[in-house]
Amino acid sequence: MENQTQIFGIRAVIEAINAGETIDKVFLQKGLKGELFSELESLLNRNSINVSYVPVEKLNRLTNKNHQGAVAQISPIEFHDLETLVMNVIESGKTPLFLLLDQLSDVRNFGAIIRTAECTGVNGIIIQKKGGAPVNGDTIKTSAGAVFKIPICKVDHIKDAVFYMQSSGIKVIAATEKTDDTVYDVSFAEPCAIIMGSEDRGINPSILKVVDTKAKLPLLGEIESLNVSVACGAFLYEAVRQRR
Repeated sequence: MENQTQIFGIRAVIEAINAGETIDKVFLQKGLKGELFSELESLLNRNSINVSYVPVEKLNRLTNKNHQGAVAQISPIEFHDLETLVMNVIESGKTPLFLLLDQLSDVRNFGAIIRTAECTGVNGIIIQKKGGAPVNGDTIKTSAGAVFKIPICKVDHIKDAVFYMQSSGIKVIAATEKTDDTVYDVSFAEPCAIIMGSEDRGINPSILKVVDTKAKLPLLGEIESLNVSVACGAFLYEAVRQRR
């Protein structure tokens, strides 16, 4: 799967971006210089494409071809437009249930969440263009193919999606320990979008300031947090329970 979703070589990556290919992430060699390399960097920045600067050894593991210091991962899926998706769900008569992922970084957690989201009837998943896990072979495998069955949208900033949800009459609920309310105190029966944070820092504080509601899972043991995919599953199945 990985080899089928890779482009290598500086010029090849530039041409792929200009041709409108859905580039999920680009790995660039640390310390590399040159006019063509700078052109690629500028193009990546203008298109808000996720970039990681890595040692040449990492690139050599990604491909044994002449990569010239650049390897791009092409997304195996087409991303949906957020506004169109939200409008279609509302017009369908369904009670919207969306999932927002604030820079989740682990592809296996991402895949597991996609799988659970598909199983719980989530209408769409919204991720940020930069800083999050890519849709790659590991994501597809962990999701058990659910990545092809649920709409996924990319936005410049998660906060943009929050504001759009709210303007569309959809309540935004943050999964965070920074609240006294538990998941059982909050209503998921109305149109809502749940935000899950990244593995290391949770939800960005600036986003927490603009959400409608916060909720946490009760933790009865000594460990202070759950794996994000497990926590997400608990939130989604509480939504399922309330909507039955």
